[in-house]
Amino acid sequence: MKVLTLPASSSPSLAAWRRSNRESCGGLSRTASRGTTLLKLLVLTQDRRHTMNYAIVGFGKIGQALAHAFARKDMDVTVASRRSPAELELQARAIGPKVVAKSLEEALKADIIFLAVPFGEHRNIAKALPSWEGKTIIDAMNSFPLPLEELDGLPSSAFAAKSFAGAKLVKGFNHLGAAKLATDPKVEGGYRVVFLSSDDDDAVAPVAEVAKELGFAPVKLGKLNEGGWLVHARGGTWGHLIFQDVFKKQQ
Repeated sequence: MKVLTLPASSSPSLAAWRRSNRESCGGLSRTASRGTTLLKLLVLTQDRRHTMNYAIVGFGKIGQALAHAFARKDMDVTVASRRSPAELELQARAIGPKVVAKSLEEALKADIIFLAVPFGEHRNIAKALPSWEGKTIIDAMNSFPLPLEELDGLPSSAFAAKSFAGAKLVKGFNHLGAAKLATDPKVEGGYRVVFLSSDDDDAVAPVAEVAKELGFAPVKLGKLNEGGWLVHARGGTWGHLIFQDVFKKQQ
C-alpha cells in the first residue's frame, strides 16, 4: 500500500497554555481589575473548549466501534439507541468505564453528536429535539442501498442535513468499516484517515480536533456537494475517490 506523508501537528495542552499565559501575562492581574477580568474570561473560554461533551446515537456495529475509539483514549462519551439505557448498559460497560448509556433525550444534550443509526432512521432522531441550534452532528451514516432519486439527487449528508435545521452537520467516519474503526488507528507507522466535509467551515475544526484526539488523521474535503460526493457510499464503494487508509507522519 502506498503511504502518504502527513506532517506532525501538535497542540499545546491546557496546562501548558496556562503556564505560558502566566509567564507572558503575569503582571496583568497586578495592574487593573479590567485586565484580571479579561484573563479570567480567556481561561474560562479555554476550559470550555476542552470540556466539549460527546454522544453516539446508534449502538450497532458502527456505534460500538466509535465507543471503542473513545474508550481506547479514556474519553467520556454517552451512547443511546432505540433500546433503553438499561438494555445498553452491560455492552457499554464492557467497552469501557467512560462509555455511559443514557436515554436519547439525555444523549442529545451533548455538544457533538455522532449519528450512527441506519440512514432511514435519521428523520426520527431529528424529531427528538424542537431545535438543533448549537449542535454539531457528525454524520457517520451511509445511505446505500437507496438510489439517488430518493435523495433528491443530493449526497446523503446534504439530504440528511435538511432534517436537522439549525445544526452544523459534518460528514465523517463513514468510510471505515466497523472493524477498522474499532481498532487502534495507528498502523504501519501512520494513522488511519477520516475524511470530513461540511457546509459550515467553523464546524469542521472541532470535529477534526476530536478525530485527532481519537488518534485519527483528519482530512478536509470541502463542502457537502464537493467532498460529500466523494464519501457518498454507492454499494460497497465510496464515490470516485480512491481512498488512502493511512497517512504516515514525517519523522
